[in-house]
Parts: sequence; C-alpha cells; structure tokens
Amino acid sequence: MRLRSIELEVPDRSAAVRFLKEPWGLLDCGTKNGISYLRGSADHPYVVSIADALAPAVTAITFSGSETELKGIRARASGAGARIHPSVPEFDEPGRAAGFLVEGPEGQVFRFVAEKERVASLPPSSERPVQVTHVVLNAVDPEACSRFTVEALGFKLSDRTNFMNFVRCDSTHHALAFARAEQSSLNHIAFEMTDLDAVMRGIGRLKDSGFDPVWGPGRHGPGNNVFGYFAAPFGAIVEYTSEILRIDDSYRVGGPEDWKWPPNRTDHWGISGRKTSLFEEAGRRFRFRRPAQAQAGR
Repeated sequence: MRLRSIELEVPDRSAAVRFLKEPWGLLDCGTKNGISYLRGSADHPYVVSIADALAPAVTAITFSGSETELKGIRARASGAGARIHPSVPEFDEPGRAAGFLVEGPEGQVFRFVAEKERVASLPPSSERPVQVTHVVLNAVDPEACSRFTVEALGFKLSDRTNFMNFVRCDSTHHALAFARAEQSSLNHIAFEMTDLDAVMRGIGRLKDSGFDPVWGPGRHGPGNNVFGYFAAPFGAIVEYTSEILRIDDSYRVGGPEDWKWPPNRTDHWGISGRKTSLFEEAGRRFRFRRPAQAQAGR
C-alpha cells in the first residue's frame, strides 16, 4: 500500500493547474468530466486531481495497493466500526481504479484503490516532482486520528512530537501526519523531489516566478527530510522535499522528548524562519467535503 494522490476542489481550477504545471513542475495528464489530473515522474497515473467548486475542499486522500490489500483494509476498517462507502467497480479517472472510501474520526476521507491500468515511470528530473510523498492534516485530536489510521487502516506510528503524530503505510517514514489545530483541515501537501539539489533548484525556480518560501530551506526532525514550503495561489501550502527516511519495524517510535529544539529553532538547520500566520491562514481553507451514503462498519 502506498500514498497515491490527493483530490482537491478549488474555485479557479485553471489557475491552480497552471501553477502546479509551471512553475511547480507537475505534468498535465488530461481532463475528464471537468476534473484536471496532474502527475509526477513516478509510476502513478496521477498525483493531484483538481475540480471546480465554489469553495476549496479536499474530497479524498487516495492510497493504492493490490486487491488483496484492499480486502484486508476493508475488513479491518469494518471490524473497527469505521464509516465505509460502497465499493466502486471503476472510478472514471486515469488508472481506471476500483475501490472504496473510509471516513476518519474528524471527517477525513481516505480512498483505497487498486488500479486496472498501470503507467510507466518517467525519467527522473530535477525540475519535476516524483510523487506526493505525504499529506499533513490539521486535527483537533491528533492522537485519536493517528490511532484510527493504525487500528482501522493498518498503518503504523513512526513518531510523535508535542503537536504532531506521523504514520506510515509502507517504508516511507510517514504518508500522513496529524498536526494539532482548532479545526480538521489540510495543513500541507509534500511533493518528493529527486534529491536535495532538486529541492534547492525548486526553491530558486519558485523565487524566480515571484513566490518566496514561507519556510525553508531546512531539514526536519521526524523523517529527516529537507524541505521548502510555499503558499500556492490556490490557497494551499505545498512543500518540496527529499531524503525522507525509509524505515522498517525495527525503527524505534520517537516521542516528544526525542524532538526538542533550542529556543527559536524548529528544524535541524535553523537557517530560515517560518511564516506561521500564512500556515494558519492556509490551514483554515481546505476542509474535507464529506461524501454521502456511508455505511458504518460494512
């Protein structure tokens, strides 16, 4: 099982697509039924979908796996009493995936799919994201949300800080993280680059296009990944990142005592400040649009 994509709604789809293509670096892979799809260089049919709507929203965070893995997740979620949506035999989107949706404890929507059509990886490029490597969500109760992903979805806890919980679905340190906030919403979307140099080149490319970082460059504690964050014109915080830890079950789960920083320091390098007000403003925009017809524990 791996993180595949995030599904968004925005008031101006064409402007969002323009930014994600140029300067951000994703590739357009078509539009169907008024929804635009963009991909990176990894073998995902797409990594972001963008639909028009009156207000910003997240409609799902999508994970892909085998049919066997999906059956296991459905059984586990059902046993945990999660709200599960009826299976869809084929989503009308790149990859022609089949799957279902599961609702989280604060209205989050997680979609699990098995693709019928695979796509080939593209040659790696320092100008192009590889894939979406993690999505961080704001949560009123991060502990309850991360516990749900472990108990109902089969994820594993990787690390905890004073305000964030990090969970994984494969060897990548985290596919999801939950940050303590006053509302449940999107915190940011992280796009993996090929290496540190590609992150730095990306930061420069965005600056050349008139976008200054809202945080970075820097190196995180949990995950050890390098980063550069930007406020996208469609209202979300997006991150270039690389060198994230790959771990297995021998990894010791860290706690808040393991991730303490000197005063005024929030990452290993400490060379750039974080524009907290922009993060908070963006973090109030993208709530989950809750779908209809969920069936609890079925």
